Amino acid sequence: MNVPNKLTVSRFILTIAFLAVFFSRIRYHETISLFLFSIASLTDYFDGKIARRDKLITNFGVLMDPLADKILICSAFIAFVDRAPSRELLEWMPAWMAVVVVARELAITGLRLLAASKNVVLAAERYGKDKTISQIVCILSILVLASYRDWGWLGNIFSYNLFGFGPWVVWFTELSKWVAVTLTAYSGGAYLWKNRALFLDDL
Repeated sequence: MNVPNKLTVSRFILTIAFLAVFFSRIRYHETISLFLFSIASLTDYFDGKIARRDKLITNFGVLMDPLADKILICSAFIAFVDRAPSRELLEWMPAWMAVVVVARELAITGLRLLAASKNVVLAAERYGKDKTISQIVCILSILVLASYRDWGWLGNIFSYNLFGFGPWVVWFTELSKWVAVTLTAYSGGAYLWKNRALFLDDL
C-alpha cells in the first residue's frame, strides 16, 4: 500500500477516533476532538498532494479518498446536531444544515456512480473544493468555540471582542455555518445541473 492510500485509510481510523472522543465524557474531549479532526483534515490534503507529485494515483485512491472525506465531514455535521447546548454554542448545528450537507454528498456520490456505470469519469470542480474547505473551516471553528476556554491564556486570542460584537470566534462560527451550507447547496446544484444529461437520459 502506497503512502497516499495509507493516509486515506488513516482518515477512516481518525474519523472513528474523533467520534469516540467527541461523544465521550473524558476531560478536554472537545479539544482532543479538535486535534483529531485537524489531523484527519491534513491527511486529506497530503494524500492528494503526494499522489499527484509522485504519480501514485490508484483505483483504490480514486474511490476511497473522496469517500473518506465525505464520511469525515458528514459524521461531524451529524454529531453536532444532537449535541447539548453550551454557554456560547446555543445550537451546535441546526438539523436542516446537516441534512443539506449529507443530501448533497449522497446526491453527488450517486451521480458519480451512475456516470461510472456509463464509463464516464466526472472530474472534481473548483466549487467542490471550495465547498470542502468551507465545511472543514466550519467544523474547526465550532470545535474551537466549544473548547477555547479550556486553553488558559491561549484562549484569550479567541475571546477578543472585535467590532463590539463579543468574542470574534462566536460570530465567525455562525458565519462559517452559513458559508458552508450555502457553498454546499450551490456546488451540488451546479454539479447536478451541469451533468444533468447523465440522469435525464434514464428518466
